[in-house]
Amino acid sequence: MSGPKPGYRPCVGVMLLDRDDRVFVGERIGTPGAWQMPQGGIDEGETPLQAAKRELREEIGTDQAELLAESAGWFSYDLPKDLRERLWHGRFRGQTQKWFAFRFLGSDGDIDLEAHHPEFERWRWVAMRELPLHIVPFKRDVYERVVAEFAPLLTPSTT
Repeated sequence: MSGPKPGYRPCVGVMLLDRDDRVFVGERIGTPGAWQMPQGGIDEGETPLQAAKRELREEIGTDQAELLAESAGWFSYDLPKDLRERLWHGRFRGQTQKWFAFRFLGSDGDIDLEAHHPEFERWRWVAMRELPLHIVPFKRDVYERVVAEFAPLLTPSTT
């Protein structure tokens, strides 16, 4: 797909890889066990890449990263009905995302979950191949596809 899927909220997702090729995941505030990579909506007049960089700053408090790759297409998922009605009053069926992979250039001390718009209670680094195991079921298919697309970015010793 060349653009956002109609009926879905256009947004971006960010796979942030550390120097050991582990992926940043955060646990959503007030939702124990709901781990995810940074993601968020694309603001009016903003490109997907600009949105991805903004989301890094807002959600994890850092811009200490360099772009590695952009997904070839957009990935969509449906939200469970109760979440869809609560979040967007039924306006969107789910989200359609352009994904970006970045290499984290800072140290763990550069990550500040309360920098701008706190969304995560805690965070950790996980192996890319294990990433889908930590994700809520309704997002798992997208995460598996993102992992498949970005797996070639890993150094041979971490695959």
